[in-house]
Parts: sequence; C-alpha cells; structure tokens
Amino acid sequence: MDDIDPDQARTALEAAERAQRQVADEIGLPRAYWWAMAGGWLLLGVLGTVASPWLAGAATLLFGAANAALAPRLLDGRRRTSRLQVGSALASRRIPWLVVGMLATLVALTVLAALALDADGADHAGIWAGLLAAAVIGFGGPEILRVLRRWAHA
Repeated sequence: MDDIDPDQARTALEAAERAQRQVADEIGLPRAYWWAMAGGWLLLGVLGTVASPWLAGAATLLFGAANAALAPRLLDGRRRTSRLQVGSALASRRIPWLVVGMLATLVALTVLAALALDADGADHAGIWAGLLAAAVIGFGGPEILRVLRRWAHA
C-alpha cells in the first residue's frame, strides 16, 4: 500500500464510485411491473365507463389488493433485474414512498383528465384518461422513478 501514488489512489477511488453509481442505477422496479400497472389502469378506465359501478369498484379494490400483495417484495427496488440484487444499504428506504407518491399523483391526474374530457363532451372520458395514464406508466414509469430518485436523493 505504501507504493501507491496519489494519482493511482484517486483513479481507483473514482472507478469504485463510478461502479457504485452504476449499481445504484439498477435500483428500481421491473419493466413488467410498470406494464402490468398500465394494463390494470386501462382496464379500470374501461370498466369505469362500461361496467356497473359495483363491478368497477370491485375491480378497483382487486387491483389495489393485487398491487399491495406485490408491493412489499417489489417496492424496495432491490430486485429490478435478475442480473443484480443490491443490498438494502444501497437501496434507499424512500423508494416505496416515491413509488406510492408517484402512483397517487397519477391517480389524481387521471381523475382530473377524465373530468376535463367529460366537461369537454368527450365520449368515454374514463377510457381516454385511463389510456393516457397507462401510456405514461408503461412507457415512462422507470424513467419517472429514476428522476424522482435523483430529486429525492434516494
């Protein structure tokens, strides 16, 4: 260790920090989770428009229960891919709160979009609002979570 000059030590530390950032970037939820959420969101939009309120309500409760059953295993963000499973010290405890907050915000935006579309006279406003939210979740969920993690330092 005495033979290492400061430049070599600095290079080694930078390489280690770069590797840790790459591993931290792997933290998140699997892409299949986001597409399942998007499909469920769209299905709820369709059911809310064409089904009885009781069926739509029951489907919403079932969707929430299924998500709650998966959440404890997935929301810690430590098992995004089969290639890597990071330790809990690297995965922030804020990740579940970020995901729940993100989904709650999307629920509010979906309701607002449906109300705005309905006020504008659009047919099947719930389906269109569900489709909009599903597209955002399916295509942008991981990227949105990545940005939120950066903002929250999680």
